[in-house]
Amino acid sequence: MKFRIIIFFFILVSSLSRAQNIKVLNNDTKEPIFGVAIYNVDKSKSTISNFRGEADLSEFSDVEIIYFKHLSHVLKSLTKQQIKTNKVYLESNTQGLEQIVISASKFRQNKKDIPQKILSIDADQIQFANPQTSADLLENSGQVYIQKSQLGGGSPMIRGFSTNRLLITVDGVRMNNAIFRGGNLQNVISIDPFSIENTEVTLGAGSVIYGSDAIGGVMSFYTKKPQLSYTKSLLFSGNSQVRYASASQEKTGHFDFNLGYEKWALATSVSYNSFDDLRMGSHGPDDYLRPEFALATTTGDVIISNDNPLVQKYTGYDQLNLMQKVHFEPYEDLSFDFGLYYTTTSDIPRYDRLIRYKGETLRSAEWSYGPQNWFMSNFQVTKLSSKSNLYDKIKATLAYQNFQESRYDRDFQSSTRNVREEAVDAYSFNLDLEKRISPKTQFFYGAEYVFNIVKSIGAEEDVVNNTATKTVSRYPNGASWQSAAIYSSIKYKPNPKFVFQSGLRFNYVGSEADFTENNMYLNLPFDTSRNESEALTGTAGISWSPNQTLQWKLNASSAFRAPNIDDVGKVFDSEPGSVVVPNEHLRPEYAYGGEIGLKLNFNDLLVFDMSTYYTYLDNALVRRDFTLNGESQIIYDGELSNVQAIQNASKAWIYGYEIGVKLAISNHLKFTSQYSIIGGTEVEGNIEVPIRHVAPNFGNSHLIWSSNNLKFDLFANYNGSLSYNQLAPSEIEKDYIYALDTNGNPYSPSWYTLNFRTQYQVNKSISIMASLENITDQRYKTYSSGIAAAGRNLILSLKYSI
Repeated sequence: MKFRIIIFFFILVSSLSRAQNIKVLNNDTKEPIFGVAIYNVDKSKSTISNFRGEADLSEFSDVEIIYFKHLSHVLKSLTKQQIKTNKVYLESNTQGLEQIVISASKFRQNKKDIPQKILSIDADQIQFANPQTSADLLENSGQVYIQKSQLGGGSPMIRGFSTNRLLITVDGVRMNNAIFRGGNLQNVISIDPFSIENTEVTLGAGSVIYGSDAIGGVMSFYTKKPQLSYTKSLLFSGNSQVRYASASQEKTGHFDFNLGYEKWALATSVSYNSFDDLRMGSHGPDDYLRPEFALATTTGDVIISNDNPLVQKYTGYDQLNLMQKVHFEPYEDLSFDFGLYYTTTSDIPRYDRLIRYKGETLRSAEWSYGPQNWFMSNFQVTKLSSKSNLYDKIKATLAYQNFQESRYDRDFQSSTRNVREEAVDAYSFNLDLEKRISPKTQFFYGAEYVFNIVKSIGAEEDVVNNTATKTVSRYPNGASWQSAAIYSSIKYKPNPKFVFQSGLRFNYVGSEADFTENNMYLNLPFDTSRNESEALTGTAGISWSPNQTLQWKLNASSAFRAPNIDDVGKVFDSEPGSVVVPNEHLRPEYAYGGEIGLKLNFNDLLVFDMSTYYTYLDNALVRRDFTLNGESQIIYDGELSNVQAIQNASKAWIYGYEIGVKLAISNHLKFTSQYSIIGGTEVEGNIEVPIRHVAPNFGNSHLIWSSNNLKFDLFANYNGSLSYNQLAPSEIEKDYIYALDTNGNPYSPSWYTLNFRTQYQVNKSISIMASLENITDQRYKTYSSGIAAAGRNLILSLKYSI
């Protein structure tokens, strides 16, 4: 009898231990998953997995269905009886062909259904790359080219387009405003890479969904979402990270935390960066060296010999990023999101202007961007199910943004400092809807309204007498810009192998400007300007997968960019000896293009991803020589300058080819490579010349080894050259940023870097990341950049998670 009792007790204990305590793991990495919400159908019973992925299921019965829910994994349901070896494996929702993208329609879609090529960068990739700015994040992808005029910069180039022909969105809100310019833009660095959950880059036109400016591509940044516990227990998590980089003496600190309740959640993120002057590499063109610099002293400006010409005086700056988000989910299909974002910088020296010479002497004693401030608040309501005949899903987004930027410069040994300050208030409303018409057909549609007000002032400061006088401002003060649009898109999927998508958008864009204040200095032939334009754009494409190995994508589209205040009303010195003046007679520019993509997937062991594209740009808005009151030259900032203006004066043809390779050498070792070939010309006068934002051929290759807690990446970045004859005329005029060939002409040399990075997960809380970039200490500049890239650069980072 005693023996039977012992046997019964042993069986009971074994059964309880098998069924009560489980561990939740990622199916691919076998890593524990923290914060998995575990609950029954009516949520009367619930628990959360701990830092080791462990959870106690003792309160659940053996036969009831238990749900396992986590933000970055696919929802799973099973009973305790179905759990084997006390382990539950969850599938990541961002793997392979089943990867989900949002930017294509504002709602979640399977990536393989989208006819266009979309580049996805997830949180794990961002953490491993450990980028200093969001511009560096994009550059690490190997498919977005980055130009830098200064250390505090990063102007993306995508398929031959750049600046205001590319669109930036943050959590679905358009970042482009009325003064986004055709010159290099630095606004992307206002987005904190520590706060980003994932990034989607649409390669090619996106005007149907996003309207004006989305000619060359759309960069969609999605910040981290507050995570609910889905139970009555508090879900608390947090991260802190510090980073040091030797090339710029970078010192970065970051922390974020999440408070999750059953229906409410809050997420907070804070980052601070401090960069010193950047050191370039030792091996490369001497033309990039910084032999001397101007210094303001109490007795006047002097030229100082640089003790170390590899150090680029002056380039350092600081940046602060803050984010606060609140999420409320009263029901599973209804959510409310509120976000606050704020970024500010110190003054950012514009390095490419500080290295210009006038004769044998440096031209500028100082040239800096003032603090670049960006604030956004947005409120979003999302309903994911409805019995309405009009929609199944609906999303409404209301946002306000404030942009502040300024410029100040002073010539060497001049007492006059020129100051320009700008601010933009941007209001936007988006309504996006989705309706499933039939099991095979989905319909997306929506509306958008955007309104911008521009504030701009100009002043001349006497640095000796400490006085200031008003002068011409960069933009007409009080100018407004607005856009109203409706769009629709249809997706037809008759079977799992074939998808057809098509869409149309109608857009109205208008601007008004008053030049009365600036006419005190310019004497324009008009006091006010009103510019109105309409645009109808469309897209159509297919995605066809006849078998598991082959996938074809074919897409054709039109896109547009309407004139903004920067085009219509700007006054600025575009280059030494030239000044851009307003032009009210502008029309939208249009792009017509197509692309073909082919993907070959051999059982995920070897994958080829290829695409080719062609774009024709008509009525292109470009800067050309102009006359003002019959004069081709005027005095601007004390200098006789050639008059120029933005005009619909060109056409352009851009084409390219991209190929990517992924090879799984073993379960732990993988090889990836990406290469892009781009070409293009535009009309200037009666001839075709190279187009400005067509980058040289570029690419990268990575050899990656990973295990459960250790990851290595040995990789190379490489870049082709552009000879003197391949440079755009506007680039030839900026010879001070380029190397000189044997004939003394500017050109962009080829370059390469060898790099190594590693990540080690010490335990569940601590991870260490280290990189050695540009191991061979190459001295190089990315195309069109005023600042040389970092030389040999050791980056160390420590992350602690709770």
